[in-house]
Amino acid sequence: MEDITYTTEGPRKRNALKRFADKIAVEQEPGLTTAQLMLTNHDLKPVEPARRQWGPWNFVGFWIADSFNINTWMISGSMIVGGLSWWQSWICVWLGYAISGFFICLTGRIGAQYHIGFPVVARSSFGIWGSLWPVFNRAVMACIWYGVQSYIGGRCVYIMIRAIWLSWDRDTIPNTFPEGSGTTTADYASFFIFWLCSLPAIWFPVHKIRHLFTVKSYVVPVAGIAFLVWAVVRAKGLGDIVRQPARVGGSELAWEFVKGVMSSIANFATLIVNDPDFSRFAGKPKDALWSQLFTIPIGFAVTSFIGIIVSSSSTVIYGGDPIWDPLELLEKFIDDSGSGGRFGVFVIATAFALAQLGTNIAANSVSAGTDLTALLPRWLDIRRGGYIAAAVGLAMCPYTLLTDSNQFTTYLSAYSVFLSSIAGVMISDYYFVRRGYLDVKELYDARPTSPYRFTYGFHWRAYAAYIAGILINVVGFAGAVGTDVPIGATYVYNVNFFGGFGVSAFVYWGLCKLSPIPACSDKWMEVGDEIEDLRVAYDADNASGTGSQDYVPGKDGEKDVSKVV
Repeated sequence: MEDITYTTEGPRKRNALKRFADKIAVEQEPGLTTAQLMLTNHDLKPVEPARRQWGPWNFVGFWIADSFNINTWMISGSMIVGGLSWWQSWICVWLGYAISGFFICLTGRIGAQYHIGFPVVARSSFGIWGSLWPVFNRAVMACIWYGVQSYIGGRCVYIMIRAIWLSWDRDTIPNTFPEGSGTTTADYASFFIFWLCSLPAIWFPVHKIRHLFTVKSYVVPVAGIAFLVWAVVRAKGLGDIVRQPARVGGSELAWEFVKGVMSSIANFATLIVNDPDFSRFAGKPKDALWSQLFTIPIGFAVTSFIGIIVSSSSTVIYGGDPIWDPLELLEKFIDDSGSGGRFGVFVIATAFALAQLGTNIAANSVSAGTDLTALLPRWLDIRRGGYIAAAVGLAMCPYTLLTDSNQFTTYLSAYSVFLSSIAGVMISDYYFVRRGYLDVKELYDARPTSPYRFTYGFHWRAYAAYIAGILINVVGFAGAVGTDVPIGATYVYNVNFFGGFGVSAFVYWGLCKLSPIPACSDKWMEVGDEIEDLRVAYDADNASGTGSQDYVPGKDGEKDVSKVV
């Protein structure tokens, strides 16, 4: 009879993996079930009063800092390239960012009222588990955008180095990248330097990085205005700049105007969806209202004005087509300036690099970190998620999206299609279906009794509306990437954000009317300020001995505290 040898290698490996998984797990509230460990951690829970440190002026500084970045200049400059005059481009900017500010305030109020971020807000409309797809979608976009903004920041570093050493030249340094790749060895090395220097900024918690935005809001506008004055002086005044007419007319002019407005809104598509990630740190809901509603259009209009005038001045200074990229114009200033001019270029490029750092942290690192946290909350927090976003941004070859203005705006429009449908469902759910009422503790509850569990954690009404919002733009998107499509589809796609948002919001509202959902109020009722117990474990009430209650709406829409959640 053969001897049977038993091995403990398999169990030993499993135990080692379990120990490793436990070791890298993030801090959690005690008493959570296995399902809840996949729904919450410290960064996903409602923000406690001690961390609600953002006042109205912090939001003003945040948006002023965010508005002064190269990407905003590129968008406004691309309108000039599209054939609009300077004043037509500026009207596009005012309209686009005023509309964006309105949408920002709509989503931001949810976070400011209930102190929860986008991944948790999405659970009320898409379902406890169904929210993971919109969150993943937003996380991927944030990672890609992190790479794009980092590459633009790398170009600032390239200009800084070249302003000191003219030998740092992409045309003379041996290039190891294929021709047509969109980058060179010198550009990629500069990109890597910026990427590497950005990593320490990801380490700081969200409620403390407001100081970075304050510094940026003072430094960068001064540099932007200095660049504007320099460009106007070199063009020998504003006269020849402002007299340049539009290069298109008739219906083509009208549609270029529409596309200019929509590109401004598309620039905000990500922030419209995830503004709760920042507004949840507001001390009071009104702190995130007027400060955002007015600062966004004013700040971005001023920045875009600089971009528009500088882009228009390039035609007067150098002739030919307008230069839509301000960094390309700075490079030209290096080539035809002495040592004093190169010092000026170095200072401006340094300020622009700071601008890119602040924008990348605000719009991409924190957003991606929050979203990735929701995907794996047991092992990821905002800090770890931010570093993952940085790694993806390095690996995804962002320079391929910045080869020309047409490709850049096409990417922005495609970006807007998917996120507008998410925003439509979220806003329709909060304002028109639930009328401001959220049962916050249930947003962390995976049990069948949770009103946000729907069908196995997925809300079919939300997904039907989301897909409908995407489908209306699919044919037009195919046309934008080169396929022959009917002209009507192109016109619809030109207003893609409104199309996606409007269709998804209306379809969601209609489906919820035909097939009502739980946890809604008959009247407008926000109860975020009445939630005191921020623990989400199922037995938190019993453990505390306080019998704390969450308010739920009664049949007549009034507050009913008879039910303990």
